Amino acid sequence: MELKEITKDVYACLQEDRGLGWNNAGFVNLGGGLAIDTFYDLDRTRQMIELYKTVSPIPARRLVNTHHNGDHTWGNQLFQDSEIVAHRLCAEEIEKEKKSNLPGIFQKWIQKPEAFPPGMKQFVRGLSQFDYSGIELTLPNHLIDDRFDLELDGYPCQLIYVGPAHTSGDIIVYLPEHKVIFAGDIVFWKCTPIGWEGTHAKWIEALDLVLSLKPEVVVPGHGPLCGVEEVKELRAYFEFIYSEAKRFFNEGFDPLEASKKINLGPYADWTEPERLFFNVNRAYREFRDVEPWDAPFNALDLFGKCNELRIHWDGI
Repeated sequence: MELKEITKDVYACLQEDRGLGWNNAGFVNLGGGLAIDTFYDLDRTRQMIELYKTVSPIPARRLVNTHHNGDHTWGNQLFQDSEIVAHRLCAEEIEKEKKSNLPGIFQKWIQKPEAFPPGMKQFVRGLSQFDYSGIELTLPNHLIDDRFDLELDGYPCQLIYVGPAHTSGDIIVYLPEHKVIFAGDIVFWKCTPIGWEGTHAKWIEALDLVLSLKPEVVVPGHGPLCGVEEVKELRAYFEFIYSEAKRFFNEGFDPLEASKKINLGPYADWTEPERLFFNVNRAYREFRDVEPWDAPFNALDLFGKCNELRIHWDGI
């Protein structure tokens, strides 16, 4: 974990990408402190807060959740005295996870990974890098819709809704005078993005918005710091995968068969390339056009198919 100064008063808290759950966060030392996202468990979120204390000993006045996934929100309880800002759809999803006690379920799973079939076993082993004990899901207390503008000691800060792209409630945090965007999981860099909720078109639209704002630095949800050229490359990945998925859909192949046939080329070097299946499967849902974008899906089954794809590649 590293706290990296991007420009005066603006910091990225970066974690090495080791797979699912190893995300980035951020801190703006203005306006009483603005934290962007938490980490997947309480221990790592506490480490993050300790790093922020080296910049400002005062607890952050605000926390922004860029979307609902647990690696960005399950440390919220350590900010319960702060204003926690998120899109209302993000809050709805966190409330669902709270009712089902998803962290508690995960904590039970990682105790017995051998009890699961091969595809799920790999997923559970990834979860076991974290400790979900003691997590009490804490909901955002300031909900926004399309946009919310802040002034941080005279500097503008824009929270812009860009979903449904990666999830239903995606927002980005834009600091126009600092030329920095905290993109949440709208941007992955050097690691394969996961398209499960949302739509292809809205994710492309979100990336186009990021590009139009011309930031000098983009803090991705996962992976190292990047800029507009890297965002363009991510956009090209999505367009390529969508086009290839359409070709194989028209030829009658199922999503896993199509994923096996796609030649990733330069994208094969991104970490966890088997996440390709998520993006192909989402494209197929759109091509079938028989259910809405927010129709329920079985994430564990999708992770299992990703594992099958990885096994297929390893056997070639």
